Amino acid sequence: MRNSGRFFIQFIRLAGPFWQSENKTTIRGLSVALVGLTVLQIVVSVAINEWSANLFDALEQRSMSRLFTQIGVIILIFIANMLITAAHLMIKRRLQLDWRGWLTDKLIAQWMYDGRHYLVTHIPGQHDNPDGRIAEDIRISTEYAIDLLHTLLYCILLFISFTQILWELSGTVTLDLFLFELPIHGHLVLLALIYAATASTMGWLIGRPLTTATNDRQTVEANFRFALVKARENAMAIALIHGERHEKPHFHRLFGGIVDAWELQTNAWARITMFSAGYSVLSMAFPILVSAPRYILGVITLGGLMQSAQAFQQLASSLSWPVDNMGKVAEWRASVERVLGLSKALEQLEHEIAKPSLHRIRLEKNQGAVLRFHDLCISRLDGIVCVSCLNQEIRAGERILIDGDAFAGNKLFKAIAGLWPWGEGSIELPDDEVLFFMPPRPYLPTDSLRAAICYPAEGSAFDPVMLETAFHLAGVQALLSQLDEVSDWEKNLEREQQQRLGLVRLLLQKPKWILMQDAFASLDPKAQLAMVSLIHEKLPDSAILTITNQPAIQALYQRIISVC
Repeated sequence: MRNSGRFFIQFIRLAGPFWQSENKTTIRGLSVALVGLTVLQIVVSVAINEWSANLFDALEQRSMSRLFTQIGVIILIFIANMLITAAHLMIKRRLQLDWRGWLTDKLIAQWMYDGRHYLVTHIPGQHDNPDGRIAEDIRISTEYAIDLLHTLLYCILLFISFTQILWELSGTVTLDLFLFELPIHGHLVLLALIYAATASTMGWLIGRPLTTATNDRQTVEANFRFALVKARENAMAIALIHGERHEKPHFHRLFGGIVDAWELQTNAWARITMFSAGYSVLSMAFPILVSAPRYILGVITLGGLMQSAQAFQQLASSLSWPVDNMGKVAEWRASVERVLGLSKALEQLEHEIAKPSLHRIRLEKNQGAVLRFHDLCISRLDGIVCVSCLNQEIRAGERILIDGDAFAGNKLFKAIAGLWPWGEGSIELPDDEVLFFMPPRPYLPTDSLRAAICYPAEGSAFDPVMLETAFHLAGVQALLSQLDEVSDWEKNLEREQQQRLGLVRLLLQKPKWILMQDAFASLDPKAQLAMVSLIHEKLPDSAILTITNQPAIQALYQRIISVC
């Protein structure tokens, strides 16, 4: 119970502020409307129960006039129920979508902020496959929460309404205990409570393993999806080294995990289904059987019998909420825990970055066009230092070659970008100057080629003539005809073409600070030299820091900074 209490508190802290958000007036209005329509649904259920009694009384009395009256009444109930149900569905789905959108925006804002989506992968915790957690688990968390809250409210109102009805219909039953007589008021209510409590307790105990089984299945399903996506994204690399022989057994092992999780969930579901099947049959017969003696004795009419049976069913149904929603609660909780896992990891990351520590690299701004390293030490996650005591100053327009271990150089660039805070010392960054990073593989979003090249700026940010000139200089003028085509460029273009397009992006943006790491590694040495020389020629005022192992390119640089 204590764990459940903490779980609900954590979920409310994460998702509850939705009702305090910017559109709180609309959100609260929709919530009130949803509650009001739920109350009207109960009114319809009570009206049907009353109608049933009147109908069977009319049939018992063979009264044609009363029968026609009941036909008119049911038509009105029919129309009202359709309107209430449709309005309820529309408002509920609107609230579900708004809540999902709000929580998705909130988590994406945490995740896709200042490199957090990259940094979070380096801290421990249950936060794998963030894409699935954001896309699917948030959907389940919000949709199912509103569904479960609605059905719970409905069952509470149903319980209150039909307890009163069934109490009145029960009358008083007197038990003859020989020495004295014991009057029992509301015996049908007591029987319904005992019946439903027993069934709910048994159902809850039988269904408990389903929560764990559902969580395990969602985890292995997400891992399998992620592996397939990763293979698709690296299809060329796998094909070139004939890695299919490794990938197929890897997929088979992951799917084996799905099979095991599926069987565990199936066994848990089977126990619940078997119990529910028997319970549903008993629920139809038991109410009539317990009410029949009073009808046979002539205490109640046929309408009273049917009304009592229906009221008993409704009351028992209202108390069966845990049994009826066991599977849904399990799936909802598993998804909420996955969302909370990602949210907690991002909060932990923020805490780690914000707290003062001697083992964190400080990023500072200076007033000049200078990049400085003060006693900079960069550590790996295991604490081993990969760059130690770096004290350097780089001014605008300088050409610097980063020499030494490529891993250390990579960590230096990440530290400059704020993506590697682990270490000591400080980095002074030029104030209001954009740092342009050229990795071995430029990111080309799935969009028109024009938009992909201009990324992260808008596709219309650069003059068409300027764009055409940059394509010619980079040697990819053949792609100009595809500027307005939408495609997965990272998949459909050769690696060399992608790296040349990275040069196009650089020539368009003309940054003052450029950090290149094997940016043209897929080109032959002569082409690499031509690309770097072109950058030096076209951007003479830009500072350039380069990691490369090409001797011909190294000769272009003014000085060398060794990292080790």
